[in-house]
Amino acid sequence: MRKTVKVVSMLMVLILFMGMLAACNSSSTGGKKGVSVGIVLPTKDEPRWVQDEKRFKDALKDSEYTTEILFSQGSSAKEKENVETLINKGIDVLIITPQDGAAAAAAVESAKKEGITVISYDRLITNTDAVDYYVTFDSVAVGEAQGQYLIDHAEGKDVPLYLYAGAASDNNAFLFFEGAWKVLQPKIADGTFKIANSSEAESLKDTAELSRDEMSKILGQVTTNWDPNEAKNKAQTHLTAAGADMKGNVAVLAPNDGTARSIADVFASDKAVTSYVVTGQDAEKASVQYVIDGKQSMIVFKDVRTLVTDAMGIAVDVLDGKTPETTGSYDNGKKDVEAKQTEVIVVDQDNVKEELIDSGYYKADEFTGLKE
Repeated sequence: MRKTVKVVSMLMVLILFMGMLAACNSSSTGGKKGVSVGIVLPTKDEPRWVQDEKRFKDALKDSEYTTEILFSQGSSAKEKENVETLINKGIDVLIITPQDGAAAAAAVESAKKEGITVISYDRLITNTDAVDYYVTFDSVAVGEAQGQYLIDHAEGKDVPLYLYAGAASDNNAFLFFEGAWKVLQPKIADGTFKIANSSEAESLKDTAELSRDEMSKILGQVTTNWDPNEAKNKAQTHLTAAGADMKGNVAVLAPNDGTARSIADVFASDKAVTSYVVTGQDAEKASVQYVIDGKQSMIVFKDVRTLVTDAMGIAVDVLDGKTPETTGSYDNGKKDVEAKQTEVIVVDQDNVKEELIDSGYYKADEFTGLKE
């Protein structure tokens, strides 16, 4: 009987030892434990971010690393909650597109305290030193491309210019506007354009380089908050208040595709507007169809396939213990954040097929009226 008890006891000790050994081995597998890369995107309500979700998942599917993607749905509080959730899942890298660049600082500081590498994706998180890398398109170049397109398609003098911008809580909105103003301002000053919908911009028309505060005053009048409905309402209000001299052939600086379509619809419905040139960005499918149909003039195409690849490339380098390559830096108010920049492409009716169909970004059968 004693021999049986002794054998059973030894077996139990052996099983316990093997269990502890397995646990040790499991905890030392690095990237295979828990979630490797946590991703927080701003909303599921815009096609751009839903497309990014799939591309991020595809980017890691053939690797040993895992990812989890959460959406903040326009709430900085939800964003912080999402970051905390991912921290608790043991992430090593956080990729985050902030809803509000300044408000996101607290969330990424929590991650940084846990030794997590923070990558600010597409929008810069400001006023914190807890950001390691920034993956971005050249946002100033986006605005420059939009402004230059309006200049290239302006005819004569005193062309009414309607200015619209993104959300004042998004640092990119300032960079887009900065780029647009840089190229438009000389043409406003020389009388090519006349500002139709912003008294603040009109008062600063002779100022080549705007301060952040000066831009804030203009954005306060022309922000769309990236909301197509708000853009529609603002455009209707502006056109209702505009006199005949602010109609006819007009130029419209719209910050992105969602707002561009809403604004274009409003201008197209006003019989006193003879023609309009309206900008956009993101290459949303609906806006590509608008460009084909002549309802939206141009798109600044930011190939998010490249942006996702760049972001995941940095993440995998970090996970592999390598130093990621960067191409520049951005001042976020607290530090110069090392950045990887991706180029932008202007798309209109002339090259829409080449840039968006032939490149494989979209399929031809997703659109009607596409010319060979």
